Amino acid sequence: MAIIIKTKDEIAVMREGGKILARILKKVSKMVKPGIATSELNRVAEALILKSGGRCSFLGYQGYPACLCTSINEEIVHAIPSDRVLNEGDIVSLDIGILYKGFHTDMAVTVPVGRVGSEVKKLMKVTQKALKISIEKSKPGGKFSDISRAVQNYIESQGFGVVKDLCGHGIGRKLHEDPEILNYIENNFEDSIIEEGMVFCPEPMVSVGSGKIKQSKDGFGYKTVDDSWACHFEHTITITKRGVKILTK
Repeated sequence: MAIIIKTKDEIAVMREGGKILARILKKVSKMVKPGIATSELNRVAEALILKSGGRCSFLGYQGYPACLCTSINEEIVHAIPSDRVLNEGDIVSLDIGILYKGFHTDMAVTVPVGRVGSEVKKLMKVTQKALKISIEKSKPGGKFSDISRAVQNYIESQGFGVVKDLCGHGIGRKLHEDPEILNYIENNFEDSIIEEGMVFCPEPMVSVGSGKIKQSKDGFGYKTVDDSWACHFEHTITITKRGVKILTK
C-alpha cells in the first residue's frame, strides 16, 4: 500500500476544489423533488462544474457516461442518470467528483424525495452518523482499523447491514488512490497508521437488509441483492497535526 502524502499547497488546492464541489452538490440536492428526472440533475451538475473552471471526475472514468451518480432506493452507488423520474417517498444518493487544478475531490449525500417513511429516515440518520464517526476516528497517529471497526460496530448495533464489497479510498491527482477505507474489519485487514498530509474519502454505505450487492445490467451501478434500500454519504477529508479537516464543505 503506497499512500501519497500531500503538501500544504496541494491540500490548499483540494480545499478550494472541495468548497466548489460542496456548493454544487448543495444546489443539485435542492433540485430533488417528485417528478424530476435524474438526467436533469446530471445536466445541472455538469454545467455548474464546467462553469467553476473544473472538470467532472466521473465522466469517462472507466467508461462512465455521466458527471453525477444518481442511485435510487435499492441502488447503492454508480447508477447512471436517465429519464427515470423521482417519486414521492424515494431516496436518491447523489455522488459527485470534481477535477480542479489537477486534483480530485469527491463527496456524496442521500436526499429524501418529499416525505419518506420512518425506517428510511433512520437509515439515512444512521449512515450520516456512520460518516461522522469515521471522520472522528481519522486522527493522526491512529489506525485505519479504528475507523473500520467503529463504523461497523455502530451500523450493526442499529440493526442495519454494512455494504462490504465497496469502500472509501484515498484521493488526489488520481480519483482513487491508496488506502482503501473499509467499513468493516476482516481477518486479513491491511492496516496503516494515519498520518498528517493524508487525504482520503470515508464513505459508509448502509443497507436495510444484508448489505450484499450485485452489479446492475449496465455494468456500472451496484444494487442490493435483496432489493433492500441503501444509503450513502461521503466527504473528502485531510489529516492535520491538530486532527481532521473536511475539504468538501
